[in-house]
Amino acid sequence: MLVKGLVLEHIGALSIREIEIPGEIEPGPNDVRINIKCVGICGSDVHYYEHGRIGDFVVNEPMILGHEAAGVVDAVGSNVTHLKPGDRVCMEPGIPDFSSTETLKGMYNLDPAVRFWATPPVHGCLIPQVIHPAALTFKLPDEVSYSEGAMVEPLAVGVYAADVARIRPGDVAVVTGAGTIGLLVAFSAIAAGCSEVILSDVSAEKLALASSVPEITTVDARSESLADVVSARTAGRGADIFFEASGSTKPHETMIDLVCPGGRIVLVGMPAEKIALDVVALQVKEISLTGTFRYANVWDRALKLLASGKINVKPMISDTFVFDDSIKAFERAAEHRAQDVKLQISL
Repeated sequence: MLVKGLVLEHIGALSIREIEIPGEIEPGPNDVRINIKCVGICGSDVHYYEHGRIGDFVVNEPMILGHEAAGVVDAVGSNVTHLKPGDRVCMEPGIPDFSSTETLKGMYNLDPAVRFWATPPVHGCLIPQVIHPAALTFKLPDEVSYSEGAMVEPLAVGVYAADVARIRPGDVAVVTGAGTIGLLVAFSAIAAGCSEVILSDVSAEKLALASSVPEITTVDARSESLADVVSARTAGRGADIFFEASGSTKPHETMIDLVCPGGRIVLVGMPAEKIALDVVALQVKEISLTGTFRYANVWDRALKLLASGKINVKPMISDTFVFDDSIKAFERAAEHRAQDVKLQISL
């Protein structure tokens, strides 16, 4: 079908134009048609814009960007009973093979056949209307706005990381990186039961967004030693959990030293380069090490955390652009301003 969208033509070149994409105009029996209202600009969108690839995912032909979205239901398929036209919704953007081994085990984020919005060669959702599986479409609580609904996608990354970390009440966690994901990992860790999160970054502007949360201790890595702060806050024992959310290789050099015996390390950010790991140090302290890839089975919980007020994402929304200014929005995102966390586009 022919749609008007924000199209990444090639590295550094965007256009707003009509483009033919696969799909039908009418929803299938298990689908819903959604009018898009708000889309967040993710770091991956900007990376494709700047570099044309992320790992093995390469933009070889024009691709519509965007995967963090909220909207309103326009039409529903014949089998859909939990949604109706007029419902305000947000959408989980990864569509797995519902019969795959990974999906049937509950690990649908690891399904090798998953079709994820704005991941080559799959088009994204920066278009006026999409058709999406009803099973991956969630009604927004009355307390949650469209702009907050478009934040559920990155929030799900944080909630999932906290879930994987097996947080126990009273745990102390370290989070490296105070970008969108790092902040949401920190907020999710507190909501999951951490008594304190020590959040480190080189941007004072981003760290300031966490200053109103009493359970968060911020560390400006340009002028403070994270190791010294962790030692002081844990009486020299080390943190129970270490979340790496910056994507930098630097935190991997010292993360084992900052974790207590029997602690856990959760890798959320993805470094561009391979890293060396001191396996013996990991073994001697019996530290559990795991990675996360997107999220699974946490979308509804992320929505509940927003609706309850346990997590407030409003201060993270730095600016909103109208759809016709989408190119300007991406140019702004590519400037990587220190004060910007989340830029959004309204439709």
